[in-house]
Amino acid sequence: MSKVESFEDLVIWKEARELVGMVYKTFRNSNDFAFRDQIQRASISIINNA
Repeated sequence: MSKVESFEDLVIWKEARELVGMVYKTFRNSNDFAFRDQIQRASISIINNA
């Protein structure tokens, strides 16, 4: 097992970051701005709490 020197070394943080990227890419053309904002903020919340 490798040593964790920062939160960026955690697998869960890396996966959460990928999820945020997918969410932003998926909803970038959505015209429902309130929904898009809410879903993007929720994905950022996941990475902040990972």
